[in-house]
Amino acid sequence: MPDDAAALSFHPDPSPAWPEGLTRVPYWVYQDPAVLRAEQARVFEGPVWNYLCLESEIPNPGDWRATHLGLMPVVTVRTEDGGIAAFENRCAHRGSLICLDDAGSGAKDFTCVYHAWRYDLCGNLKSVAFRHGVNGKGGMPKDFRVEGRGPRKLRVTTICGIVFGTMSDDTPDIETFLGPEVIGRLHRVAGNRRLEVIGRYTEVLPNNWKLYAENVRDTYHASLLHMFFATFKITRLSQPGGVMVSPNGGSHVSATYAPTETVDRAYDGMRSVDDGFKLADPSLLDTVDENGDGIRQQLLTVFPNFVIQQTHNAIAVRQFLPRGTSETDLNWIYLGYADDTPEMRTRRLKQLNLVGPAGFVSMEDGCIGGFVERGAAAASDETAILEMGGTGTETQDTRTTEAAVRGFWKLWRGMVGH
Repeated sequence: MPDDAAALSFHPDPSPAWPEGLTRVPYWVYQDPAVLRAEQARVFEGPVWNYLCLESEIPNPGDWRATHLGLMPVVTVRTEDGGIAAFENRCAHRGSLICLDDAGSGAKDFTCVYHAWRYDLCGNLKSVAFRHGVNGKGGMPKDFRVEGRGPRKLRVTTICGIVFGTMSDDTPDIETFLGPEVIGRLHRVAGNRRLEVIGRYTEVLPNNWKLYAENVRDTYHASLLHMFFATFKITRLSQPGGVMVSPNGGSHVSATYAPTETVDRAYDGMRSVDDGFKLADPSLLDTVDENGDGIRQQLLTVFPNFVIQQTHNAIAVRQFLPRGTSETDLNWIYLGYADDTPEMRTRRLKQLNLVGPAGFVSMEDGCIGGFVERGAAAASDETAILEMGGTGTETQDTRTTEAAVRGFWKLWRGMVGH
């Protein structure tokens, strides 16, 4: 726990304590600004692996991308020796951004536009403009040294062509952090073929980032909220599937297999499911089983804010970043494989209509968190109920469960300390 734990105490009234166990979540945890300050220090800058970029986005020395660890801007760059470095996107002089764009290529170094402090590709300060003054006047003190003056640096790791970073020396290796079941399913999507970006959007969500973290781990809302899913049997809870939860609780995988030919009565009477809807272009759902395992939908999360999703042949990374207590940036990064045939690339691009800000099966997620924010606005001391599928965080052979949501709160509470 930080020494300034008292300053990070985030609930003004200590009487409504968080109930024991993992089946209740008080609504003030989404509302209190002090929670966000605690999360920045203990989660995003704590012992976790934050998504930074894909290796394929920075193939050559001097190629770089900018993103955030929570609220902290960071830069990830391919170094001259072919390695990968990441550092805080903050000039050590007066705090300005060093890199102003989202990405760049072929950089030899980075120079702050404010006062021209210059950094190498690893974030080390190399020079200071007018360090020795002008005409013998002014300048920095004679004992000033550039060594050790750069922005804070991250530890970096890669897995399956995906780059992650951490600010903490206590973060375990990523294989331990994720656990073998999640690692296996990550390799299924990203481990055997080179990923490349084929499109991207940023969607602004009107809700706290943790509501989206819950949403992507909520394995049973999909065929209730997203009726396109149920109507066209992309995912119904009556289809085979299940959820895997990492040992630390924070990461998960949910999977839905192709529907069987058995009669499905689980959705009788639900809106739109049996109303005879048909697609004008059925090729939208024309699917190739690329892995030969029958999985039509896989959603994989890495705590705190990374998702990689496969829906039929549409693949995407989702990175969600807090922009305050009630606003979140959701970055959609659409993916293909470098060896896609033209026909498969066309299929992927068409099926991207299923996912994203206006996707047939995901557009509702853009507003549901806001509905929770509005519904719970005056209920800070009330609690949400997470009892579907039991009280624990164990892997289950059903998606009618909130085990992965409880897992998120298990790890979050262990880090934030409540």
